[in-house]
Amino acid sequence: MSAVSAASLCSPPRTVRTVPFFAPELSWIAPMNKLALSRRTMLRGVAATGLATVGLPVLEAMLSRTGEAFADGTTPPKRYGVFFWGNGYGWSGRGHADTWTPTGSPSAWTPSEQLAPLAQNTSRVPSVSVITGLEPKTEIPASPGGQGDGHMRGVTNALSADRPRPAGFYHPDHIFALSRPTLDQVIARHPMFVGAMPTRFRSLELSVSNNRFHDYGSWTCISYNGEESQNLPIRSVDALFQHLFGVPVMGSREPGDRVSVLDAVRADAARLRTRLGAADRMRLDAHLEHIGEIQRNLRASAPMCTSPMRPTRAGGFDPDPSNEPLEDKLMAMMQLLAVALQCDLTRVFSMMFTAPGSQTIFRAVGAPSGLHQMCHENRQDIAKSTAIYTMRCFKRVLDLFANTMDIGGRSLLDNMVMLATSEFSAGDQHVVEEFPVLLAGGGGGTLRGGVHYRQAGGNLARVHLTILRALGLPYASYGFNGAETSEPIAEVLV
Repeated sequence: MSAVSAASLCSPPRTVRTVPFFAPELSWIAPMNKLALSRRTMLRGVAATGLATVGLPVLEAMLSRTGEAFADGTTPPKRYGVFFWGNGYGWSGRGHADTWTPTGSPSAWTPSEQLAPLAQNTSRVPSVSVITGLEPKTEIPASPGGQGDGHMRGVTNALSADRPRPAGFYHPDHIFALSRPTLDQVIARHPMFVGAMPTRFRSLELSVSNNRFHDYGSWTCISYNGEESQNLPIRSVDALFQHLFGVPVMGSREPGDRVSVLDAVRADAARLRTRLGAADRMRLDAHLEHIGEIQRNLRASAPMCTSPMRPTRAGGFDPDPSNEPLEDKLMAMMQLLAVALQCDLTRVFSMMFTAPGSQTIFRAVGAPSGLHQMCHENRQDIAKSTAIYTMRCFKRVLDLFANTMDIGGRSLLDNMVMLATSEFSAGDQHVVEEFPVLLAGGGGGTLRGGVHYRQAGGNLARVHLTILRALGLPYASYGFNGAETSEPIAEVLV
């Protein structure tokens, strides 16, 4: 990849010196006197800990004269994302009150108690559409037994529109796998979505809670390339920072090294700013402010890098999940993800807020032990409060995307299709009926928000087909092993 300029850090480690160099993408086009930039132009910085690269947001200088496509002829990007939380929500329909399903008309519905955080809208946040009543329609073989368990069936159906893979399935030990790519990877590999110039990262997989029901197999991730091919998520802010910016951050002698590279890139970007038009300067300034916020957050947490590592058990996760500040960690990771999306480093992501079969202890709502255990102890109060907390966190993610500038005067959320879901509805009985489905974003003008669509007993795979259609991918049908459908949810499509 090419760059606008390079920067180097000299001794002492935190001293920043920028060094310009020739970048072939930077050329003046006569007679318009307009700077032409490749959409792959990067800012680079040489830090004491290594080489860092930071992408630029989409600028007018990267677009064709009409502003409707990039200068290389490709179209502006759409994005797809997944927000997954484990173990359902606080409702079973079997002796418990339904505090999930909205009331009122489809276009003027009233949020339920659990969905109330989503109603706390801002002017830039498109309304979320809520889909209720759907369930998996996959056929479950009689042998080996247990494939209909809500954990296994729900995870595979919600993420791939298929059933668990029968080969090697063993319910007593909770061993199961998927037999095909999850929807995020179907999208990330589709030629019409990828285009002529693939992004630097085909997809990004992230995880917040470090607690797992089991620390093996399908309990550790929600993204599959196919059989026996998992995309294990990045599980720390430091690791994500390193992955995106190419700077070794763990084990550094100076905690500030991991953020000083942003100072170097900021200086390079400031010099580029003098060569941009007014609209591009505004976009770049907004981008730099976002980078600055990330920089401040990283500096604030820098001392953590020099602290002794917390003890871990054999499974490799923190023995006390309450040590994980879930909401803070989520937003730190999503801020970095927003930069990656804004700079077109990737167009597909999955965020596993909590893993399938969630064992996370939600201290913030008064939970004394993991959510999975709380559900089986019939603690509906904890399950409901946890769902409300999760929706509050999801809303913060939507706010971030809605207030991050993107191409064409739109926000990232405007150009995105985002699915939020779990593996079933009620954790106390592993119920797969009344599956939780939320669709957010504008899809670049293809997705309608603020709709409550309900189809009791409907096919969950209709959601997958709807997403594919909203992203402009020409699928006539979708779903497998009994879940095939040719009917998207037209009520949420524009």
